[in-house]
Amino acid sequence: MRNHQDGNQHSLSPQDPSRRHFVSAAGAGVAMLGLGGLAVQNRAMAAGHAGALPHAGKSDISGGLLRADTVIADPTRLPPPIHRQHAIHHTIELEAREVHAKLDDGTEFDFMTWDGQVPGPMIRVRQGDTVTLTVKSANGNVRPHSLDIHAVMGTGGGSNATMVGPGQSRSEFFKCTYPGAFIYHCAVPNLDEHISRGMFGMIVVEPYDGLPIVNSEIYIGQHEIYTREPFATKGTAHFDYSRMAAEDPTYVLFNGAVNALTADRFGPVKGKVGETMRVFMVCGGPNLGSSLHPIGNVWKECWPQGALANPPLHYIQTQPVAPGSCFVGHLDLLVPETIKLVDHALSRVARKGLLAEIAVTGTDRPDIFKEVSPPV
Repeated sequence: MRNHQDGNQHSLSPQDPSRRHFVSAAGAGVAMLGLGGLAVQNRAMAAGHAGALPHAGKSDISGGLLRADTVIADPTRLPPPIHRQHAIHHTIELEAREVHAKLDDGTEFDFMTWDGQVPGPMIRVRQGDTVTLTVKSANGNVRPHSLDIHAVMGTGGGSNATMVGPGQSRSEFFKCTYPGAFIYHCAVPNLDEHISRGMFGMIVVEPYDGLPIVNSEIYIGQHEIYTREPFATKGTAHFDYSRMAAEDPTYVLFNGAVNALTADRFGPVKGKVGETMRVFMVCGGPNLGSSLHPIGNVWKECWPQGALANPPLHYIQTQPVAPGSCFVGHLDLLVPETIKLVDHALSRVARKGLLAEIAVTGTDRPDIFKEVSPPV
């Protein structure tokens, strides 16, 4: 199993070979920026916890912005697969940041984020590992925030222990006792608003035996935004609580912006014929689920609800992902094509901004697919 990301936080140009699974839109002039300030500290387990474990030698959490004036999480910046047969301890920090950023061309919005990106950075650990997690709130914030992690066995998924006001920080310790892909999200009383504005992410707890070998991995998140202004209205979009209560969103998005991961915006994810790609997807909601479908392909195997301890399903066309849940699936890239990742509630694609693309390049496979009639 190859490690496609080294977990270090640094700026990457579009030509950087470590970014070969993402290509920027031609002529867009987009700077690919690593996310500064993501703290993963290599220090020993805090005193007082019995049976101290070795600490992580590599980054167990990583993320990055695709473009500096957005909250779009780079789908290729995630921690590498785990290759060890023993438990370790992780010391991790996440910062709540309230960010004014671009939602669409000419449209801006006040997001709430973890470390400035949507979805929040992926955390990757192994079953049996332990974690000391510090949740910080940026000085410029105006709201309280907390963190409910579905991999935590404890009151509120740890949300009581991590409730912070602007400029504050609090820490908790937990053991990863069960495997799977799990959502984390803000859990204050107005949690639906905070999640809608972008405060959700994923923690992957790999099973003892690890995950199947693949050539590449990507990480995406779906959520919906409720605004007073109609879709694509220029200027600043303002949050609409009545529309949220009615579960009638203005936008439904992958990674916090309209059609962000497409050739028409900031570029598709890139793959190659003959490879297998793993897709991690977290559905933040707060209200809508997803019917996740790869147009022109199929989920060769997938783990509904991120249930990595169970046998996968095979050759699934469209997999439901509930709000507050996750999905892990594999795509075999057999032919050159553009795979469109969609929620098959297709009005969300046609009218609300929900689309991502995987551009697969390589040698034609006419034994699998070819056009017989001349082009129209």
